[in-house]
Amino acid sequence: MYRLNLPSFEIKIGGTKQHPMIWDILRNKYVALTPEEWVRQHFIHFLINEKGFPKALLANEVVLNVGDKTLRADSVLYNRELRACMIVEYKAPTVQINQKVFDQILAYNSQLQVDYLIVSNGLKHYCCQIDYEKKTYNFLPDIPMYPDLVSF
Repeated sequence: MYRLNLPSFEIKIGGTKQHPMIWDILRNKYVALTPEEWVRQHFIHFLINEKGFPKALLANEVVLNVGDKTLRADSVLYNRELRACMIVEYKAPTVQINQKVFDQILAYNSQLQVDYLIVSNGLKHYCCQIDYEKKTYNFLPDIPMYPDLVSF
């Protein structure tokens, strides 16, 4: 797999050579090991181990109904009142982060109305905080530590 700009962790690989699987600590099962899943698993461990995010408040593959479409947000962080407060969108390391990717996460946010959006391809990570009052957003220099998130 790809070398990422994220810390390593104890990776559990299963499946077969033709159909490799990786253990998802949030879904508690092996899932298909795709380049995007490789990024997701590294990023989730990064959020938990490096940024102090509680595992119990994170979810992968969150189903959203946007209009007549059923979409899946890659990862969502909830606050202690179980209100979504952050969406994370992952792409494979070979996928460039562009406006189309941000449009995708904004479609998810039309449903969830979170305070933070993160996009990562495992090499580059972008985090922005949304100010609904001013109808603006600010890109942050780093992903906040869990205790520093203002919406908690």
